[in-house]
Amino acid sequence: MENLLRCWVRETDLPEPTDGLLRLPSPTGEAALVAPVAYWSPTGWHRFEAVRPADSPDHTTPVRGAAIAALLATDLAGRGARGAADLVARVDDSARRTALILRERLPEAAKTSGAGPADLFLTAEQALLLGHPTHPAPKSREGLTEEETRRYSPELRGAFPLHWLSVAPEVSATDSAWSQGGRTVPAARLVSRLAGAVPTPSPGHTLLPVHPWQMRQIRDRPDLAGLLDSGLLRDLGVAGEPWHPTSSLRTVHRTGSPAMLKLSLALRITNSRRENLRKELHRGAEMHRLLRAGLAREWHAAHPGFDIVRDPAWIGVDAADGGALRGLDVVIRHNPFAPTDDVACLAGLVAPRPDGSPVEGSRLSDIVTAGAERTGRPRDVVGTEWFLRYLERVVAPVLWLDEEVGIALEAHQQNTLVLLDDEGWPIGGRHRDNQGYYYRESGRAELDARLPGIGEHSDTFVADEVADERLAYYLGVNNVCGLIGAFGSQRLADERVLLDAFRRFLARPVAPGRRRHGALRPLLLDSRVLRCKANLLTRLHDLDELEGPVDTQSVYVALTNPLRC
Repeated sequence: MENLLRCWVRETDLPEPTDGLLRLPSPTGEAALVAPVAYWSPTGWHRFEAVRPADSPDHTTPVRGAAIAALLATDLAGRGARGAADLVARVDDSARRTALILRERLPEAAKTSGAGPADLFLTAEQALLLGHPTHPAPKSREGLTEEETRRYSPELRGAFPLHWLSVAPEVSATDSAWSQGGRTVPAARLVSRLAGAVPTPSPGHTLLPVHPWQMRQIRDRPDLAGLLDSGLLRDLGVAGEPWHPTSSLRTVHRTGSPAMLKLSLALRITNSRRENLRKELHRGAEMHRLLRAGLAREWHAAHPGFDIVRDPAWIGVDAADGGALRGLDVVIRHNPFAPTDDVACLAGLVAPRPDGSPVEGSRLSDIVTAGAERTGRPRDVVGTEWFLRYLERVVAPVLWLDEEVGIALEAHQQNTLVLLDDEGWPIGGRHRDNQGYYYRESGRAELDARLPGIGEHSDTFVADEVADERLAYYLGVNNVCGLIGAFGSQRLADERVLLDAFRRFLARPVAPGRRRHGALRPLLLDSRVLRCKANLLTRLHDLDELEGPVDTQSVYVALTNPLRC
């Protein structure tokens, strides 16, 4: 319910109600529903009490999310949105799956409280129970049965063995920049090492892992069936040790393994069907080669605590026409984390945890509260210091890469991993996801000099204006302002203080010769409005963010700039 209201407020740029009641209009223009405002956030992380009919007493049964979605869809229909029925269905699906997650996790938390986690990274990946705070249907997974939801969901600590195919060399597609001992390790060899005790591939063939749900969905597709009938692909079935889904569902992890696997999954999650695209696979290997060619050394000299989780190898299948056989491409991702490394994606770090902790609680809240108790300082002082350290350890490296080199990272909260010390202070970070890079046109010559031919297959170069808009949203609005909103809505710090700290961070002088690329800082500091991704309208327009040109994959709206308020 709160997610829907946050989206609607943001995407229509509504001001704070003067009487503490958010009114949802009926088709006649009059208020049909009202939601008391529990906390109004300068950055958009508002909190609301239960929605009720406008003309009913306070004790009326709360209105369900699907009914709210239907009303908001009607209100937005005049703005060109057309997918009202789909939105309502997905909101209802998300609510039902969230209820299942909470039913399963609450009793488990009561039984296992006090037990130490065996793998801190995996534990953090399984902690995002409620999902994206400004998406209308963050847990919608249409196509999964309830049993499949249990098996394949990180929130329910799912685990499953993979499905395996044997691929003939005539249709095998692969690339690898993974090196060991100074030598490149082919993707097929990496997969074979990861497979363990699975059926042996046909002579001369290579192994290919597939998500079991994905295999069931595409098995009878004509292009795949033809390759199976011809013997160019052989179905080896489900086998091997179990893997664990991370917070993206399609990337799977196994404690102690040198690699994770980013599988294709034709499941619509938030705004996209999550099948790997060949250009993304090229992008991951390309970025690894670029960093290895000297860029990483320069970057780490300036910001030693930050890096990119590398996607240096991939393997897939080519169709009869020579193009990619969509739905089978797999990314082989470095696993840089030991089980004892305390690393968490920012989205999970700030997410409320209704799993035995107080409803308002989050891992961030635990850290700030413990810091206050340990030092005797007020929580807001500790929270402000945590935020300032985060800016230096996580945000500053992202700005360096953009301004110095011309590479903008799609650094939203899900893609941002925070490294924590023993007391929970941020000491570094990692960016993940081979979808999430934008090469600036202004940096094309320099980047091509670093890695000749860069962008030829990865389709990564964009106009500087597009890179500025995307980075302003992903880093400025989603990441940093989202973090500020979490601090404020959880009563850990004053949002106005943190916004002022962010302004001073962006405005501080830098060394001569810096800021060769882009105009992100003045855009964030001086613009009256910022372009902001509108997840509610994107869903109402039924857009898939992985399809089409990068500048038209989502609906963007004008958001009043919280840094100017």
